[in-house]
Amino acid sequence: MNIIAKVQTDFPTKFGIPRQSGIVEELKGKIIFEPKYRSADFVRGLESFSHIWLIWEFATGENFSPTVRPPKLGGNTRVGVFASRSPFRPNPIGLSCVKLEKIEFSEKLGPILHIAGADLMDKTSIFDIKPYVPYADCHTDASGGFSKDGSSMLLNVTDPNELLSLIPKEKQAALLRVLELDPRPAYQDDENRVYGFGFAGFEIKFTVSNKTLTVRKIEKNI
Repeated sequence: MNIIAKVQTDFPTKFGIPRQSGIVEELKGKIIFEPKYRSADFVRGLESFSHIWLIWEFATGENFSPTVRPPKLGGNTRVGVFASRSPFRPNPIGLSCVKLEKIEFSEKLGPILHIAGADLMDKTSIFDIKPYVPYADCHTDASGGFSKDGSSMLLNVTDPNELLSLIPKEKQAALLRVLELDPRPAYQDDENRVYGFGFAGFEIKFTVSNKTLTVRKIEKNI
């Protein structure tokens, strides 16, 4: 398949990225088209849609298995890979629904899509973009299976040294929401461990104990 674009986000690695698209709408990103697709004709009419589907490439080289252990089931119960959204699949293809905030037209880069709510690592390859069509794509009677909305699993975030103020003001709400959603791998629960991930040019360090996440250090990456 042809790569049509790359995405720009605040996550240089997979750690910390929300587990689904749309749950942290404060996260902003951009889609930059490859030179072959920088004509405005490719996105003509797209501005009338509020949301879009992204078909993208998982950045994983690991072998897939017929069954996986979803974090939502505690990491011990196995289900079929096709009953999950695991990145370890026969084909490394992801699907995300994001908000299309605006389309900017650049003389050098062509149309730039400004998006919100992406669950994508920086520089992720995009294979296709499709408009979200509410009458067909929204199923109000859908069953979510073993998945949960996550609201019951939110962490309390404490920042005793007000380190979050080091983050650019327009990105603070997004980072706070990412921390509340517990960015740790589901199989890790060590209250003495210091976790860390990159975000918007900073390294975020934290610990978690008794449903409370404490920000320990924020350093700017050089």
